[in-house]
Amino acid sequence: MQTDFLVIGSGIAGLTYALKVARDCPDKKLLIFTKTTSDETNTKYAQGGIAGVWDHEKDSFDKHIEDTLIAGDGLCNEKTVEIVVKEGVERIKEIITWGAEFDKDQDGDYALGREGGHSEFRILHHKDVTGKEMERVLLEAIKTQPNIEVITHCFVVDIITQHHLGYLVTKSTPDIECFGVYVLNLHTNKIEKVTATVTLLATGGNGQVYRTTTNPVIATGDGVAMVYRAKGRIENMEFIQFHPTALYEPAVKGQAFLITEAVRGDGGILRNLEGKAFMEEYDERKDLAPRDIVARAIDSEMKKTGTEHVWLDCRTMDKEKFLKHFPNIYERCLSVGIDVLRDMIPVAPAAHYSCGGIKTDEWARTSIRHLFAAGECASTGLHGANRLASNSLLEAMVFAHRAYLHSMEIIRNTSDRDSQKWAVQNIPDWRAEGTSAPKEMILITQSLKELQLLMSDYVGIVRTNKRLERAMRRLDLLHEEIEDLYKTTVVSPQLCQLRNMITVGYLIVKSAQFRHESRGLHYNTDYPAKSELVQNIVL
Repeated sequence: MQTDFLVIGSGIAGLTYALKVARDCPDKKLLIFTKTTSDETNTKYAQGGIAGVWDHEKDSFDKHIEDTLIAGDGLCNEKTVEIVVKEGVERIKEIITWGAEFDKDQDGDYALGREGGHSEFRILHHKDVTGKEMERVLLEAIKTQPNIEVITHCFVVDIITQHHLGYLVTKSTPDIECFGVYVLNLHTNKIEKVTATVTLLATGGNGQVYRTTTNPVIATGDGVAMVYRAKGRIENMEFIQFHPTALYEPAVKGQAFLITEAVRGDGGILRNLEGKAFMEEYDERKDLAPRDIVARAIDSEMKKTGTEHVWLDCRTMDKEKFLKHFPNIYERCLSVGIDVLRDMIPVAPAAHYSCGGIKTDEWARTSIRHLFAAGECASTGLHGANRLASNSLLEAMVFAHRAYLHSMEIIRNTSDRDSQKWAVQNIPDWRAEGTSAPKEMILITQSLKELQLLMSDYVGIVRTNKRLERAMRRLDLLHEEIEDLYKTTVVSPQLCQLRNMITVGYLIVKSAQFRHESRGLHYNTDYPAKSELVQNIVL
């Protein structure tokens, strides 16, 4: 396969980029690969909303910037924050013109919500399924573009660079270049070579590295792992955000149901097992403190009482308003026997969002030429050590737009296209000689359980040097075993995803070991204070 533009992932970042490129270049071909169905993404599960300065009488760009910087705990790139906050409103207006519907009040104005870490009401939302609504609009628009082809059930195995042409490529190699990808087509069960002039990674997060996460099963960190193998730069992987309030269901492992932060923004109160509201003991902002603070507070309360959850009390909230704003949360809780207006909701933190990822610049460019990254897989500098609620959808749209702008420069540069033509003629096909079908799937499934267990137990909300050392030793062994399996067996999505997750686990632990302080989402009891040296960890 050959294409002008290649997009890996069909969430808000990938679809926004694809739509803009396709409309600007109607004579160019664009492929979108997604490893399941086109709508199964992290975007689909984004409940709360999208942050933007809408009411300029009460709110301002400066306030949104300041809230983001405070949440990021000293590690945000201030230029990036300013870009996202100021350009983000235009991106929101744009998707509204494309058909996205956000909730309005009785006067016809947008019903703005407030979430943890925000000083003003600035969250636009569509009930409690904001991401799903935005994705719906984008997918419908994509279908109208004849030059876009969406190929589902395709698993991207690796990025193609000079390495595949026989050259030695290291972290210090100048001008590493992306020529496309090798992809496992699950329709044919064959690995195909796909070349492209420009490639965008929009592969989402890595929550499945942990035993309990709000992320769907597809969130396995594939983009980050592929870029690391291709010798690209990865940044700040230690900052894994745990959402404070996932519905606690003892029998459920894997994807947990999220209770959006907007519930606390509308009046929900966290209580410990004795029924006492405890957040005032941890932060003056109480239940609306940033997520890192709330998650650690809940973790502390759980350890004090030896329990696996705390309570979220919504009993005093207005019933009509709750049903209008949070219908899916109400129905889901009711399905497990909880009437949220009569019973308190059992909640516990769950892995939710990766603030680090593939290091990018202000135009979404990675350290590999002709390779862009946007969305959760990218580390743009916006989130720093902790993401401010509802900034993620905003970031994805802003950097998808910026990647599109710079891609136009590349596609119109004839020398870039000539280098691609040379590479296409010389890139080898995938070779699978000497491999066989795996005889025991238990080798993969058990290793996955081990990985998720060790990451949850040793590299969770609170960490120690000893826990990180143990995690690294076990990751080394898992890596050795899975690499041997990868070299001797036929490639499968299960094996590739596990391989990627082990790589992501290693990057999280290694970054955590390098950070000799506690900052934002990284809390190490051996280094409880912040250091004076504020730095990013780049691997």
